[in-house]
Amino acid sequence: MDPQDHVCINVALYGQGGHRWAMTERSSRWMDRSATHFQVGPSSLAWNGRWFELAFDERQCPWPARLRGRVRIHPSAFTSFRADLDEHGRHRWGPLAPCSRVEVEVDHGGPNWIGHGYLDSNEGDEPIHIPFERWDWSRSVSASGHTSVLYDVQCKSGAQRLVLQRFHPDGRSEAFEAPPRQMLPRTAWGIARSTRSDEGSQPQVVQVFENTPFYVRDLVASTLLGEPGRSVHESLDARRLASRVVRMMLPFRMPRRR
Repeated sequence: MDPQDHVCINVALYGQGGHRWAMTERSSRWMDRSATHFQVGPSSLAWNGRWFELAFDERQCPWPARLRGRVRIHPSAFTSFRADLDEHGRHRWGPLAPCSRVEVEVDHGGPNWIGHGYLDSNEGDEPIHIPFERWDWSRSVSASGHTSVLYDVQCKSGAQRLVLQRFHPDGRSEAFEAPPRQMLPRTAWGIARSTRSDEGSQPQVVQVFENTPFYVRDLVASTLLGEPGRSVHESLDARRLASRVVRMMLPFRMPRRR
């Protein structure tokens, strides 16, 4: 299978106007790329030397309304930090610009937004359901502008990978000691989820953004490194992703154009 024959730009917006989602997979004939530009159909991502700009013009799914707008990511600094997520180094994660300012403009009704943002990269040499059983991930921002990321990964082999890194606005970073794992309520689909929070604190789910049979994205209130705050949090059950039932459901959320 050629990865370039399965490309897409996913847009997910959450706000007072409700959840808006577009994720159309396209074949390689829809793709064009260079060192500073990546085009998939009518949408593109470009770097102009100062900021990244995502220009999207997609059809929402499952309802075919138009979703068009722009996202600008202004990095305060770049970081070279990289981490292996599995025991063999076949899956890797790196936060390219963990401390950034983001501007979001959406045509025809918003939401429009300016605030703190984050840009990272995941890459792998095989499908994620092969080595992984599940993982929990979260990103939080402190009042001083630092970004803390937690990756808590369980491999099918029984190995556990734990990445805990705090990033400074100037690109420096350091690992920090793992706080205790604390369980969060299971989702409506029965997915187990957890996070790590300071001893004595009790994390709580504030809002659920995505709730699927294999994946959940939510907003969690917790205390980390002595600072109370809110984290974007995700839990993945990779075993569910590999199931036949889930794969039959994917085209309803991820149509394909050849």
